[in-house]
This record gives sequence, C-alpha cells and structure tokens, in this order.
Amino acid sequence: MTEEINYEDLLVPYLEGNADSPLESQVVEALRGVYDPEIPVSVFDLGLIYDLRFSDDGKILVIMTLTAPACPVAEEIPEWIKTAILRIDGVNEVEVDLTWEPFWKPAYMTEAARLELGMF
Repeated sequence: MTEEINYEDLLVPYLEGNADSPLESQVVEALRGVYDPEIPVSVFDLGLIYDLRFSDDGKILVIMTLTAPACPVAEEIPEWIKTAILRIDGVNEVEVDLTWEPFWKPAYMTEAARLELGMF
C-alpha cells in the first residue's frame, strides 16, 4: 500500500470520522489501546496519528509521529500499532509510516488527554 504522501497536505492530528471505511472505528479503538509507556495516554489521544488510509482489500496505512525523535520506544510503538490493528477481522496488512513532518506539539492532544495529564 505504499503510496506517495504529501505531508504538507495532512490535516493533523487524524480525527475519527474522516474515513469512509467500516473498519475506521475498530482501528481507532485499537489505537486507543496502544500507549507510550512514559505517558498514561494512548497514541491516538496524544495526537500522534496523523492519517489513516484504508484500501478495499484490508490494507491499512498509518501515518504517525512520536512526541520526540529520541523516544526510547521509537522502534517498538509502530510494531505495537501493527499488532493491535492486525487483530481486527478484515485487516490483512498494516504499514506504519513514521514522520516528523509536522513535528508533534501538545495542541494535537484530545481534550481527554489534556485532562488526564492535568494540562488545563
């Protein structure tokens, strides 16, 4: 499912309801079960997911970032995401594209994440 990605056109973070796929809600739920071990908030609610792309044959592309390039689990989190999404019936393949464009910022977090972290 590798495709040309124009990072400048991404509207980040990804908001649930942007895809026409019947798998979207299950994928978002799976992403809400993946946590950065240093932060008690899911990768989805942290705003680390920049885009989800679904193909008709069960392939999913996750475009994401991390809170910092030096993240100690930078190699593990994409694998955790793949594992979580591959558990969904109808998903055959998951590709995770890690990007630093645009760089993550706290404003990308959901309101629930900000409340959890005491940022209000």
